[in-house]
Amino acid sequence: MMKVIVIVGLLAALLIGDLFAGTLQPDAETQKKLTPESVLKDLMAGNERYTKGELSDPNVKARVEKAVEGQFPKAYILSCVDSRVPVEQVFDQSIGDIFVGRVAGNVEGTDQLGSIEFATKVAGVKLVMVLGHEACGAVKGACDHVKLGNLTDLLAEITPAVESVEGHEDRSSKNKEFVDDVIEANVRKTVADLRERSEVLAGLEKEGAVKIVGAIYSLHDGSVTLLD
Repeated sequence: MMKVIVIVGLLAALLIGDLFAGTLQPDAETQKKLTPESVLKDLMAGNERYTKGELSDPNVKARVEKAVEGQFPKAYILSCVDSRVPVEQVFDQSIGDIFVGRVAGNVEGTDQLGSIEFATKVAGVKLVMVLGHEACGAVKGACDHVKLGNLTDLLAEITPAVESVEGHEDRSSKNKEFVDDVIEANVRKTVADLRERSEVLAGLEKEGAVKIVGAIYSLHDGSVTLLD
């Protein structure tokens, strides 16, 4: 009898875990109940699990099957293309949880702006995060005024952030403190540009339907730090 009780208890615990541990992506009803703050809290909690090496079971097979029904993600993360920043894993998210836009230097071009407007206004995400990272190669390239094909135009979008940083004699990529300051300035500039260049995003944020934030990823320990 005791064994039966234990087994039943374990099954119940597993069932409750599936319901509340977020092993499946949001559906339409779940997405409606989310708020920008609750999504941000969820992402940061996921990042804490990531830094501890305690990622949750993504339940990939069930998520793939559920994805056929549609998508109702929580957030849009605009990140650099750097291979050392695996965005979904960084926040312990999986199929159907978040949109991820990637471009060197995490800058906002028209394609990214349009994608984010779709994600927020049409697909219903509650949070937009611009995620920079330590030792960003694009930022270093902008600091050193690198010229290389189409990359030249992309790095030019980071130049205003480079020029906005003061107080450094060595303004090259060899100066880590300078690069760190430019990385932060570039994230802040992108956040400001999203609001300035998109009436859709600015309007949604003013309504409280969406929150736009900036953050920096640490290559050393995997943590994400939110910017004020």
